[in-house]
Amino acid sequence: MTTQDSQLAPTLEENILKVLMRDSARTLSAPELAQAIATGADWHGLLMPIRRAAVALAQAGRLVIYRKGKPADPLDFRGVYRLGLPRQD
Repeated sequence: MTTQDSQLAPTLEENILKVLMRDSARTLSAPELAQAIATGADWHGLLMPIRRAAVALAQAGRLVIYRKGKPADPLDFRGVYRLGLPRQD
């Protein structure tokens, strides 16, 4: 991969948002996102990078982290979580 190719490749944050935009009414878990991003590849290695990217995106207001169906503080959540786009209502 050349430097130019890597500049054109979407970032993990862009991939997360692209997957979430496919059905903006749904929330997805980190494993669901990882499987959608790493189609056919080993997706387990994406779980922690997805969490870090989700925190950054949530702090920027571009997605919401849900814990037990309610929005969670991006800097203070544990356990199972889901990601979704901010609602426009």
